[in-house]
Amino acid sequence: MSPHADPQATLRQQLMSIGYVAEPALVSSLHLMDVLGKPLLIEGEAGVGKTEVAKSLAAIHQAPLIRLQCYEGLDAQHALYDWDYKRQLLAIQMAGNASETRDQDALKGAVYSDEFLLQRPLLAAIRSPQRAVLLIDEVDRADEEFEALLLEVLSDFQVSVPELGTYTAIHKPWVVLTSNAVRDLSDALRRRCLYHYVDYPGAAAELTIVKARLPDISAQLAHQVVNYVQRLRQSQLRKTPGIAETLDWSAALMGLSVKDLSETPEAIESTLACLLKTREDREFVTRKQSEPATENLEQ
Repeated sequence: MSPHADPQATLRQQLMSIGYVAEPALVSSLHLMDVLGKPLLIEGEAGVGKTEVAKSLAAIHQAPLIRLQCYEGLDAQHALYDWDYKRQLLAIQMAGNASETRDQDALKGAVYSDEFLLQRPLLAAIRSPQRAVLLIDEVDRADEEFEALLLEVLSDFQVSVPELGTYTAIHKPWVVLTSNAVRDLSDALRRRCLYHYVDYPGAAAELTIVKARLPDISAQLAHQVVNYVQRLRQSQLRKTPGIAETLDWSAALMGLSVKDLSETPEAIESTLACLLKTREDREFVTRKQSEPATENLEQ
């Protein structure tokens, strides 16, 4: 990189090169995340591309992506580390058969070794031999107790294993946390993170995304798809289609060799499964199907 190059412009170009269209505010947050070494908390509705941020970050840095999917009841055993108890038991049995007088302390030390340690995502990210992207997905689904554990790990980027000692990050990972705002996150967690809210994109931004991810799509079809989805988002749907659904629908229409919905309006009905994920939404849209679906973006 040239010493005079704008790092944010470079980052945005890198993201664009892999098909991720990032708004300037998000690019700034990702840049500050690297400069300050702080986690980035990304909040927004389901389907707006929060998880894709971490995947794209890993892609442009050619870094491993380590994902921790959060859920209610998530605990340290599933987030930090665990022991391979079956192999430990087998090792104890084999050692017992080999020597009845084997020193018990030595045996205990042998089975509580790195060989039998099962790394879960948090420990794996800290011990990664190269800098990794740690995605803590849907952190709002985990309990408040897990947040306390997370704060401890992210404050020093180290994990203590009583039997083996403390592991400190070889390379401090990039950390991306996502939240669908199912519950309020603690102030303590928010204070330790940079913050960015991802909303559904406007028509022009979504059109850019579709063309970036599906470069072979016809211009007419891309405009029609985006306009249709934009109108759907203004309806009272139970499950608003996100960017992923827009891309899936576009790919499905391309797979049917559709280039212009005005010429093949029946293609909408046959591919709605890509957009609508509840029976109520399907029935609602079917009733509204008489509305025009092929307006130009400029109209």
